[in-house]
Amino acid sequence: MAPGNGGMGALGTVADLDVMDFPVVERYARKFDIGLVIVGAEAPLVAGIVDYFEASDKSDIMVVGPKKAGAMLEGSKEFAKAFMQRHNIPTARYASFDHTQVNEAVAALGQFQPPFVIKADGLAAGKGVVITESKSEAESTVREMLSGKAFKDAGKRVVIEEFLEGRELSMFVVTDGESYHLLPSAKDYKRIGEGNTGPNTGGMGAISPVPFLTEEFQEKALNQVIIPTIKGLRKDGIPYSGIIFFGLIRVGSDPYVIEYNCRLGDPETEVVIPRIKSDLLHLFESLCSGLLSEYDLVTDERASTTVILASEGYPGSYETGREIVGLDDIDGIDGHVFHAGTKVSRKKTYTNGGRVVALTGRGAEVEDALKNSYRLAEKIGFEGAYYRKDIGADVLDLA
Repeated sequence: MAPGNGGMGALGTVADLDVMDFPVVERYARKFDIGLVIVGAEAPLVAGIVDYFEASDKSDIMVVGPKKAGAMLEGSKEFAKAFMQRHNIPTARYASFDHTQVNEAVAALGQFQPPFVIKADGLAAGKGVVITESKSEAESTVREMLSGKAFKDAGKRVVIEEFLEGRELSMFVVTDGESYHLLPSAKDYKRIGEGNTGPNTGGMGAISPVPFLTEEFQEKALNQVIIPTIKGLRKDGIPYSGIIFFGLIRVGSDPYVIEYNCRLGDPETEVVIPRIKSDLLHLFESLCSGLLSEYDLVTDERASTTVILASEGYPGSYETGREIVGLDDIDGIDGHVFHAGTKVSRKKTYTNGGRVVALTGRGAEVEDALKNSYRLAEKIGFEGAYYRKDIGADVLDLA
């Protein structure tokens, strides 16, 4: 597991290597006779790690994830928008501009009603979206992004989007470009503050299943979004083998695509994976060997929820190196603790990031699972720990 964190040492071998250095990754895999590489992060996929392994004549290693051309669904917001427009996949109206078109981009804001949605085109670790009611703030955001000050190269092209009013959710498929399996749905919470206020983060919590994902809506999503996406990739000559994450918004009774990811999203992973009963190794082997259509995916009817324990100050500046207590005091709670920004030193676990641990509860219903997530939050802590106390409340009428 590379680069690893404080929770992974007990599960296997943590490899201290740069995942963006593809020759190093390949040499490590060959050295330890690794036959299957699962790429969890977006940056190496967008940079072409799958292409690198496929082109290598030194190894015959199976890699789970799309090649660079398919990963551009996440790697470029403009690419994804143009793809959806080309294949009649419902999404918000948009305009895109590069760093040579600052004045045109600012002028284009006048074609959109507030709130204004401004997205950095490239990868920005889940933080490259600004939504604001203020036109002056929108103008300054556009200027900062295009100058490279806000998100460096990721923001040197921006997409300005029409704001859609509705409820957001995520759907996921594993696909080989022909057949697909639908994974459990999820809804995540991106804003730092309760009541969905404050800046966007990489995600402060998630629930699965999604209470408002009806059979009718799921059928619409399949027929209007998911299947046209898989067919569109094939039509464009883009091979795709891996996971596609569909960030959707339900407007009335219709699905619209907010974004694609080319891998499982976080914190959705921490509620989706626990609801897959089938063996993941067999799923990935089937995907890589062309037998996906014959694979039998079994999901757990029980709910999963996760609450992120974050460092005070995140997503801005924050302290690290604070001891985490309570990790060994969770017996009797139905759930899991997933590590993120943690490290182990002298048998103690310390914070090493903005989002520190994901506290995943299980239960018959979402409400039951949430109780267990918050029971975990009462047990585990560190100086300056922060978590949202309203995960799931908006869809369960708990507020």
